[in-house]
Amino acid sequence: MSTTKLFGTNGVRGVVNIELTPEVAINLGSSIGTFFGKEKKILIGYDARTSGPMFARAVISGLMATGCNVYTAGMGSTPAIQFAVKNHNMDGGVIISASHNPPEYNGIKVIWSDGIEISHEQESEIEGIYFEKKIVFASWDHLGTKLELTGINDEYKEAIKNHVDVQKIKSKHFHVVIDAANSVGGIALPPLLRELGCKVTTINANIDGTFPGRLPEPRPESLGDLSAIVRAISADMGVAFDGDADRSIFCDENGIIHWGDKTFAVVIKQYLIKNPGAKIVTPVSSSTLIKDTVETYKGQLIWTKVGSVTVSQTMKTENANLGGEENGGIFYQPHQAVRDGAMTTSLLLNIMADTGKSLAQLIAEEPQYFIEKGKVECSNDKKELLLRKVYDEVKNENVSTIDGVKIWFQDASAILIRPSGTEPVFRLYAEAKDQEKASKLVKYYTLRLEQLLATL
Repeated sequence: MSTTKLFGTNGVRGVVNIELTPEVAINLGSSIGTFFGKEKKILIGYDARTSGPMFARAVISGLMATGCNVYTAGMGSTPAIQFAVKNHNMDGGVIISASHNPPEYNGIKVIWSDGIEISHEQESEIEGIYFEKKIVFASWDHLGTKLELTGINDEYKEAIKNHVDVQKIKSKHFHVVIDAANSVGGIALPPLLRELGCKVTTINANIDGTFPGRLPEPRPESLGDLSAIVRAISADMGVAFDGDADRSIFCDENGIIHWGDKTFAVVIKQYLIKNPGAKIVTPVSSSTLIKDTVETYKGQLIWTKVGSVTVSQTMKTENANLGGEENGGIFYQPHQAVRDGAMTTSLLLNIMADTGKSLAQLIAEEPQYFIEKGKVECSNDKKELLLRKVYDEVKNENVSTIDGVKIWFQDASAILIRPSGTEPVFRLYAEAKDQEKASKLVKYYTLRLEQLLATL
């Protein structure tokens, strides 16, 4: 098996026509087709990126060349396409998306028949086929066929309604502002929320793969428009999506943007009240707030490495119904064990309707931690060396090495330092009981990383 890597934390990603070219996409499509086998049914869809249709056609050609029958879903959110794979009994799926990356990037994700991204071991199998040129092409008279599968966004929308109390939400007449990031978040959620009796205001809702409204990663510093509009029109809540709408960051009625840990804790609390003893899966990048909430409401916490694939796969093996990440990804297994922005929005509205409390009130009930993030550019070939240097410096502290290095301090503050699996950067996630301490941690370790990097 080749040791060369193609897949990162979340699929294959690269800059369009530099790192990720149509030639790579065709060969990867053929490798994926060889992995699944002849006559298998594979669904393909894409987000709003300008290069989406180009890469979809390239992957389709590669799949058909190996004898796979390809069903094209067109444009949709990642969770909508994942739901369609499972709902239509497909053998697998391919999603063309680079999620939160800037517009010059695109990516290719492979989905198993249950709608969950394939495991890292299965990704390694595809890499072996790709790099060792073990593609098995079909003969001219056994090529795959190409068919259309329409209506996946409506089916997905209807499925979400099965997991919330529609009438109770309707009775509250919530007003929600949606920042769709000029991408697929604006396809299913606005009509879904209107059917849940909500008044909906949208911003950045026109499809535009150059992302003119804001970059596709929903971060507090880029969501000023959402915050201002929620306050100006006295909305009950705002929600901002990333580029493929599997992640959602929320804004309360006061215009305050909250990291995903806080809204995930709201969902955990209500879920454990109704399901005591349940397993909750989360990566080591999550806040101590998650640990506090799970322990308070008598759940079982399972830590994982960072990455939605790992969370989904762990939920599958552990038979857990709820998972979440600090970046705004919540996985609700009764619907599907994948990150799902529209499902998350509906769950929060259901909790607000159930409790009669606003989002700000629900979050105010939680233990308060302040989160700060940072990043340091680091070429991929230096990541492992830098990580070793970091570990050597802090190995005598209270550390976890599940993924990168997480340092826990006696004053309940902590910092996670880890190499990104999708970009040439190290990411820093700090938390503390006050904002200043969290900021100081990020500044100190950012400087230290830069100093260590200069020695490599």
